Amino acid sequence: MDKIVLQDLGSKLEGNLRIDNLSRTLYATDASVYRKIPMAVAFPSTVADIKELIHFANAHKIGLIPRTAGTSLAGQCVGEGIVVDVSKKFTKIISLDQEKKQVTVQPGVIRDELNLYLKPYGLFFGPNTSTSNRCMIGGMVGNNSSGTTSIQYGVTRDKVVSLKTILSDGSEVEFKEITAEEYVEKMNSKSFEASIYKNIYNELINSDVKKEIISEFPKETIHRRSTGYAVDELLDNSLFGASDKGINPCILLSGSEGTLAFTTEITISLDDLPPPLSAMVITHYNSLEDCLTDVAPVMECNLQLCEMMDKVILDCTKNNREQLANRFFVEGDPAALLMLQVNAYTEEDLEKQVKAVLKKVKESNLSYAEAVLKGGDIGKAIALRKAGLGLLGNIVGDRKAVACIEDTAVALEDLKDFIGEFTLIMKKYKQQAVYYAHAGAGELHLRPILNLKKGEDVGLFRAITTEVAILTKKYRGSFSGEHGDGIVRAEFIPLMIGDKNYQLLKRVKSYFDPNNIFNPGKIVDAYPMDESLRYEIDRKEPEIKTLLNFSDSEGILKAAEKCNGSGDCRKTHHMAGAMCPSYQATKNEKDTTRGRANALREFLTTSDKENKFDSKELKEVFDLCLSCKACSSECPSNVDVATLKAEFLYQYQEINGYPLRAKLFAHSTKMNRLGSKVAGLTNAMYDSNFISSLIKKISGVAKKRTLPKVSSVNFNKHLQLFNNKEYTTNRKVVLYIDEFTNYLDVELGKDAIEVLTRLGYNVSLYYGESGRTYISKGFLKQAKSLALKNIEKLKPIAAKNIPIVGLEPSAILTFRDEYKRFSEDTEALDAISKNTFIIEEFIALEIKKGILTSDLFTKEAKEVKIHNHCHQKSLSNQKVTFDMLNLPENYKVSIISSGCCGMAGSFGYEEEHYEVSMQVGELKLFPAVRNSSIETIIAANGTSCRHQIHDGTKRQALHPITIWKEALI
Repeated sequence: MDKIVLQDLGSKLEGNLRIDNLSRTLYATDASVYRKIPMAVAFPSTVADIKELIHFANAHKIGLIPRTAGTSLAGQCVGEGIVVDVSKKFTKIISLDQEKKQVTVQPGVIRDELNLYLKPYGLFFGPNTSTSNRCMIGGMVGNNSSGTTSIQYGVTRDKVVSLKTILSDGSEVEFKEITAEEYVEKMNSKSFEASIYKNIYNELINSDVKKEIISEFPKETIHRRSTGYAVDELLDNSLFGASDKGINPCILLSGSEGTLAFTTEITISLDDLPPPLSAMVITHYNSLEDCLTDVAPVMECNLQLCEMMDKVILDCTKNNREQLANRFFVEGDPAALLMLQVNAYTEEDLEKQVKAVLKKVKESNLSYAEAVLKGGDIGKAIALRKAGLGLLGNIVGDRKAVACIEDTAVALEDLKDFIGEFTLIMKKYKQQAVYYAHAGAGELHLRPILNLKKGEDVGLFRAITTEVAILTKKYRGSFSGEHGDGIVRAEFIPLMIGDKNYQLLKRVKSYFDPNNIFNPGKIVDAYPMDESLRYEIDRKEPEIKTLLNFSDSEGILKAAEKCNGSGDCRKTHHMAGAMCPSYQATKNEKDTTRGRANALREFLTTSDKENKFDSKELKEVFDLCLSCKACSSECPSNVDVATLKAEFLYQYQEINGYPLRAKLFAHSTKMNRLGSKVAGLTNAMYDSNFISSLIKKISGVAKKRTLPKVSSVNFNKHLQLFNNKEYTTNRKVVLYIDEFTNYLDVELGKDAIEVLTRLGYNVSLYYGESGRTYISKGFLKQAKSLALKNIEKLKPIAAKNIPIVGLEPSAILTFRDEYKRFSEDTEALDAISKNTFIIEEFIALEIKKGILTSDLFTKEAKEVKIHNHCHQKSLSNQKVTFDMLNLPENYKVSIISSGCCGMAGSFGYEEEHYEVSMQVGELKLFPAVRNSSIETIIAANGTSCRHQIHDGTKRQALHPITIWKEALI
């Protein structure tokens, strides 16, 4: 389509329309295996905008693809028309009716954030998907989502009270429950809405049509059934004689994947919060068959959830930093686990329910171990289960667990036999499948492991899907339990419900959408399931040379391809974790981990340039990455965008030149070294309004930033002052004086020397530039040179297992992280990594050994609030800082749930990034600091974090080692 036509459309919207290459690329995929480049992406602000888009789509015969978080697994959110993203503007919670237990929201409200809002009222929205911290109510209605708690609280369709929609003719219509009389009255007007009511009535009043639906649709006992349109459930009312219920067309729209109308408001029913006490019994099995045998018996108990994970998923968790800690309950090497949760109002009742579950399990004697979890441990286990989808991306290489047959649901009594036959199909195709998810609801997310870059495996993709569809039909199961039909399953709908019923669905679609503008190619007249895949089949793989070593992912392209689109990076600051700070500030898809990985994959694959990194789109997409590394641990697939960005910057700047400001920041240690020789003069210049303004203007630093002061200290002499010779010789420690400590935070170095020597350690000093400033700016040759020098110097120290402790996390942790991509000396790297610690890690270990005790510290009462560096959160853990600062007997210590501070080294100093930097700080950190009393000590171990806290709140944050120095007796 002509760009001028699209630009004219954009000018009519209060929101905006993007037709640039990057935006279209970012919205070409969702969490499925499909890729379709849309002609544009719209971000409507108002209902009028959506009407304008509908008018345009009708006039030009193009499709509108509705989208919220884009976590769809079946390809619902991809298409060649205009993607309409309502996740930015349609995000209001409109009203709450406590008496009716109903809430009205716009489609872009996030499920978990809705429940945070509802919690004070004692209410919650029950359906609970694995994506609940970023999926949106609109998407849940579109897919008829259910999740882990459906055995207690039902599916989304059960909860929809009313929907305000815009029909394909542009009219605004609200669908809700009405009586048979009201239905007939609606049919008698001459509106487009009336024609829909009339046509549906004429279809479903026919007894032959009813019989065909009842005989061919999935068993009524299967609650998770979203195959096609829910015309079977629409029969259950007084109008069609099945019951005395009213009729609610929302039943039809729920699970319709945006193919019938465009929803703008949703009213859903709520439940009372579940009983406050809970316990989870986790049973371990040596075989999948044993595990499935136990499902039916344990479901006789009053379970809140009954979930299963198999060995493939469990093994993936071993390679994920965040989820590794959540494996604490796993005993041995189980083939499968069942997670069985019960809730109660009293401890007595809870214990009674736990015993009942354990009794059932013991009766079969199939489980070899049972763990009973309570309190916060249950949340950790559920987090492990929820991460299952994303963790499948951890499989290295091109073979991945593919979503195609992962949504089958059968009656509980058929589950074991169904899985038995399914396993035979997998053996026939020599497939190792993945089994996980909602065992108690008769649904297992079964996935074959395929390489969809290869024609042979694409053939298997279709063959396996077809055979499993036939098997599912044999048991009258649902081929789409909760993930929807999308592209991957829609063409199997005629098989699943019969051709007569399929023709009925086509007619229903035509009644609502005669011009086929709403999400075409889904549910009816489906796109082929084995076309429009993410990768060109049997392509010649691009050869991408990099300076950093990406062999752990088989190259940088496959490192980007690890992203499966699950969208964990779209959670907002209201949720736990730091990923992804720039997205949390801007709410733009391009600023997510997913967006960056998708863009890198796309342009490395499709670019015809010699240097495929030479792309203005990639420059834009990486621009707001703060290199916080949250994604390297919080992303289930461990997509490390900070490392991808470092390589991109290097490659791009090798072609396009290194900008002056990048050079200044990269080489800042050299300038700090020179400045420290005349520290008084340097700092006086920084304090001068005129000179500092000039420096900032020349170097592109934000006017509102304060320039860090330089200092000069002889740390060797300072060490001699405190070297009391009273240490034991086996308590040697090397204190790493990094480039920040050496010239900027010299007091920290002095404090660390004093603390360690006073505690009886034999301290020696190691001076070295970590290369952090070079890495962050893509000066990888210089960074590699420093890394190799440090590795050679540190090798003999590490060989003696002498701890190497550092004060600045971003510097010392390069030894454990980036250095592995610069050197192939794995033996030296492993030894250095094993013996390298941020100082809080070292001290926490010494506390655990009983070497350091509270007797060494003041008894004075103080309150301390901790903000930890992002690299510590990603590569280490926050508890070590808590353990260190909690040692003084009367210190009341807490960790601020702060995410990223927003400074991120040089990022927050840069003029064009200042606003985003401060927005990130304002999300969590700044308010938490401002709300702390003036007597409260703010602890922050990152040099840039302390500067950001000062610039954002005017509070002086202290490094934990400084706090300890003041606390030592």
